[in-house]
Amino acid sequence: MALLPLLVVLPLLVGALVIWGNAAYDRLLITKVRSDLAVARGYFEQVLGEVGSGTQGVAASQALHHALQQRDLGSVQKLLSRERHRLGFDFFNLYRLDGHLLTAGWLTQDVPPTPVYAPTSGPAAIDAGVSTGHAAVARLEAAELLALAPNMAPRLHIPLIETRGAAPTTRSVEDRALVMMSTTPVRDTAGRIVALLRGGVVLNQNLPFIDHINRIVYPDGSLPFDSNGTATLFLDDVRITTNVRLFQDQRAIGTRVSQAVRNAVLGEGETWLDRAFVVNDWYVSAYEPLLDGRGERVGMLYVGYLEQPFRHVKYGMLALIVAIFMMVMVLAALFSLRWARSIFRPLEQMNQTMQRVEEGEAGARVGPVAARDEIGALANHFDELLNVINEKTQALKRWGDELDAKVIERTRELAQSNASLRQAQEQLVKSEKLAAIGQLTASVAHEINNPIAVIQGNLDLMRETLGTQAAPVQAELQLLDQQVDRMRLIVTQLLQYARPTEYAGYVEAVDVNRTLEDSLVLVAHLLAHTHIEVERDLQATALAGINRQELQQIVINLLINAIQAMPDGGRLQLRTRNRSELVADGHAGVLVEISDTGPGLSPKVRERLFRPFFTTKNDGNGLGLWISVGLVERYGGSIEGLNRVEVGDGVQGATFRIWLLTEPVAPQEPGSGPMEARRA
Repeated sequence: MALLPLLVVLPLLVGALVIWGNAAYDRLLITKVRSDLAVARGYFEQVLGEVGSGTQGVAASQALHHALQQRDLGSVQKLLSRERHRLGFDFFNLYRLDGHLLTAGWLTQDVPPTPVYAPTSGPAAIDAGVSTGHAAVARLEAAELLALAPNMAPRLHIPLIETRGAAPTTRSVEDRALVMMSTTPVRDTAGRIVALLRGGVVLNQNLPFIDHINRIVYPDGSLPFDSNGTATLFLDDVRITTNVRLFQDQRAIGTRVSQAVRNAVLGEGETWLDRAFVVNDWYVSAYEPLLDGRGERVGMLYVGYLEQPFRHVKYGMLALIVAIFMMVMVLAALFSLRWARSIFRPLEQMNQTMQRVEEGEAGARVGPVAARDEIGALANHFDELLNVINEKTQALKRWGDELDAKVIERTRELAQSNASLRQAQEQLVKSEKLAAIGQLTASVAHEINNPIAVIQGNLDLMRETLGTQAAPVQAELQLLDQQVDRMRLIVTQLLQYARPTEYAGYVEAVDVNRTLEDSLVLVAHLLAHTHIEVERDLQATALAGINRQELQQIVINLLINAIQAMPDGGRLQLRTRNRSELVADGHAGVLVEISDTGPGLSPKVRERLFRPFFTTKNDGNGLGLWISVGLVERYGGSIEGLNRVEVGDGVQGATFRIWLLTEPVAPQEPGSGPMEARRA
């Protein structure tokens, strides 16, 4: 109770504070990089505006108009070259309205001002109808840039460097260019357009430009904890100018942005404000798409700073908060335990006393307690209660000992009486069962035999009376004879179970393997109409002591049941073994197994399997297995029904085991043979 607020509430508060502090710190970092991106974008747009205003200023200059009026291309070329250097442009070209290049700022004095025809397709084409004077970002193919500024050829070829997390590509070199470009019309004094002036800055490998952005966004000392700020310009997803280092002195030009950033910025047009893996390390990063004059995404502007120093500071602050809370928890726990000790110390003494009493130390007591409050009074009452309980326990123990002695004496007398009573009861139950079955079967046999005799007599009389006239119904008469014989057989089987010794056949040494083969011949007509495969594994060498015809009757009954269990085909397996190979109990015997691959035996079927009149077939009488059990037990054997998975076959189906003795035995009552005794 004393430590519950400290162990539950304070950790929850610490966890909430850590989660909130971590999220708030991350939001501060993202806010910082968002403002950095705004500064970089402002400078980028400023330079883009300077390209447009610079081009417009030169196009409207008096010097350019005067040189054009004098048709002095040499003066125009010198003017464009001088203005290109002053404005920091990479090219300054003057075109005729039909697309011919009049002169360019990149030409030297050794090159005559002969008009050069510029391509009329792609971004380098001149179209006076769309020239507005505003600067825009453009993505140029290599041929298009070389038509504008052949002197930029060394900055075009950028080998692509394999980058972790980048989108797959088959390209190995980036030879396109990202350009800030403005095309401005040049007008005469009457306001007519006489030429077009195009100027621009190539961003590929433009290290002064990107370093200037980096100095503006991240001046010296602006980032604490020795973090490094970086800036990059991308053409699509390739770094074409950057101050991110691949190695100590090598810039990461030619590396590519991760696929996640590419999909978000270039694919979806979003601004990325999150941590990102940049070349070799994690940075708090901001990526923004760059749009050309037609609104297409042609590149990205990136700023970011190294995350690791801030991450270390964040973890340090969180660890400090956790340490402070832990220290507070420890001090508060010590104080709470010391303050609560006066309460729980007497309770501990009472608890220890109860444990000692439970362990059998009847004389254990709490003893004197320093507390004089309710808990002290409770301890004194507890000792008094233990004294009363001890006295009552001693009295109960004396009474219990006397009662145990009387119970033991009476139990001995009852045990002797129960043993005799149980034997007599078992014998009586068995006798009553057999008597009931005998009376039932004798009554049924008597009642059925009389109408059977009448039916058979009238059938014989009909044959004698009709003579040759009975030929048309001869088949029907034979069918009636068969059914009469079947009824007689059922009656005989009932009498066999009721009075087994009267119907027992003579005992002989029977070869079970031969009996199985003979039985298969008798059921061959049933097997011929099925897709059942018969497998034999007959290895028994001992001879069984039983009547041959009765054993054949048992086997045929089990074979018919197995065939009927496989209407769609399957495997019928016959197996024989000597008992000594399976059970080391010293008894000589033979095991006969008949297995099928049918549905098997459900628990409900197994419970009633050997009961009379129980059957799962619509046309059966339920006496086959019942009579078979009686026949086998008559000669000291037994039958059991199992599922094949229970005997280790690992397949579906049922297995019936017939255990037979080898020595000749006298016929016995069902349920009283030696095999039945062993099963019990």
